[in-house]
Amino acid sequence: MERRIAGFGMDTITLAGPLEAKLEAMRAGGFTQVMLGARDVVGHPGGVQAAVAAVRASGLRATGFQVLRDFEGLSGHLHGYKVDIAKSMLQMCEALGSRVLLACSSTSRHASQDLDHIARDLHKLAMLAVPLGIRVAYEGLSWGRTVNEFTTAWDVVARADCPNLGIGLDSFHIFAAKTSLDAVDELDPERIFLVQLSDFMWNETPTFEERMTAARTFRVFPGEGVHSDALADLVLRLQAVGYEGDYSFEVFNDDYQQLPLEVVVERARRSALWLAEDVLHVPRPLPAWTAEEAATHRPQRRT
Repeated sequence: MERRIAGFGMDTITLAGPLEAKLEAMRAGGFTQVMLGARDVVGHPGGVQAAVAAVRASGLRATGFQVLRDFEGLSGHLHGYKVDIAKSMLQMCEALGSRVLLACSSTSRHASQDLDHIARDLHKLAMLAVPLGIRVAYEGLSWGRTVNEFTTAWDVVARADCPNLGIGLDSFHIFAAKTSLDAVDELDPERIFLVQLSDFMWNETPTFEERMTAARTFRVFPGEGVHSDALADLVLRLQAVGYEGDYSFEVFNDDYQQLPLEVVVERARRSALWLAEDVLHVPRPLPAWTAEEAATHRPQRRT
């Protein structure tokens, strides 16, 4: 494992091909963790158990499992339906060894816009996750009907007041919605359960439609787009408040889906090194001969 990029991982959505090939390419590129999606599991030719076995055999740690959509704010039969979906998602999350389930804010016009109602539903979701040892990261989509900024997501999480319910931060949604990064300084680092990083190629995404299109087809890795300075600022602010969790590269990109796996993984590796060395200033590992020499000349303890 290369310590400089140990805190960074890739999302399977970025790569084309079968799950096993994606996992092997990530491991060969020096990554030690992977963000998994439900489609990786249910879409595997061998079924759920084969997908779980592939992940466990890869040696990669599951950063998290995604994504539960449009869960909160519903009533009646719609609420019951979503609770059943959530239970199945949590079971797959547990099987994969993931300790985090990502739930994104609702876009449904059938959902209540009352924040207390939303908070009650998220509390219920978190309680369903408790017996499985899973934490729920709630992410504000930049096109969410009611919750479309991480500041509102944090408000809802605070109202729900559940230890295993926190927020998931996604740099794309922060920059698309133009949310001030000053609000990061007010977050409790213990309740940030996941940070997903990506960049994109333009500064303005004023409509929800433009945000959805960019988010689903043309994100790029950190340092490759026009928000590099803001992204570096975001990571440094998270470090300053004491965040010590994972960073996952969530990069939806139609072009990357047409490139060889090793080419895309190398781009991700360059981004991880940029963040580690130029932004966070993680020291390079000492060469082997230095460690050996230090051990040879280490002063002996006097008795």
